[in-house]
Amino acid sequence: MRTKVIAIIGIIVVVLAALVVAFHPTENTDKLTISNVTPNQTAEAAQHHVNVVVKTDGTDVSLHATAADNSAVPAKMIARMNSTADADIQSETSTVNSVKADIKAIAAKYNYTANVTIVSQFGTDQLPFPATVDGTSMIPTLEDGQDIIAVKTKSIKVGDIVIAEHPSYGLIVKRVAKISGSKVYLKSDNREVDTYQTQQDMGNGTYEVVTVTKSPLDTWLSRSSVIGVVKVY
Repeated sequence: MRTKVIAIIGIIVVVLAALVVAFHPTENTDKLTISNVTPNQTAEAAQHHVNVVVKTDGTDVSLHATAADNSAVPAKMIARMNSTADADIQSETSTVNSVKADIKAIAAKYNYTANVTIVSQFGTDQLPFPATVDGTSMIPTLEDGQDIIAVKTKSIKVGDIVIAEHPSYGLIVKRVAKISGSKVYLKSDNREVDTYQTQQDMGNGTYEVVTVTKSPLDTWLSRSSVIGVVKVY
């Protein structure tokens, strides 16, 4: 029994000695250096940063891009940003956020993160929208053919002249008469009712005289239909 115990102990000692040899590093063992750089920091280091300023009066658009490290900015990227900004600003459905998002998306394709600022005659991050009056419904305030400029916004109040999208007539310019929740009541400044007679072709060479009454358009629309408030007229 004593012999067996000694043998078992001897085996254990041998195993422990083997483990010590296996895990004891020698002077020739390569040492690992632990880096404190995280994957996110590596990605950020590879990403370029660019400041983009879009200047516009609603008709003309210019774009200036400057890299944060003052390195050269790709000419193709600037050209794409400029053409996209021009198309966006001319669109009646664009917003400050949508213009910025489109420019940032282009920057991302060139491995840039973009900080975008829009500058117009109405201030920073204010988007102008030029239009031309078609009709006499806003006389005497606005004349037929008159050029106007609105600032795109959903922030409106009673008395504002706004440009809005009508489901039947397209873009209209009216005055805000009432606001009720998500609805706005728009009225024409011209309150005259125009009545006139015209001939209507009945076919077979016959005509019928009909009386036409033309009254100003007053309408309820969704607040989301408002494009902006007219500031220049």
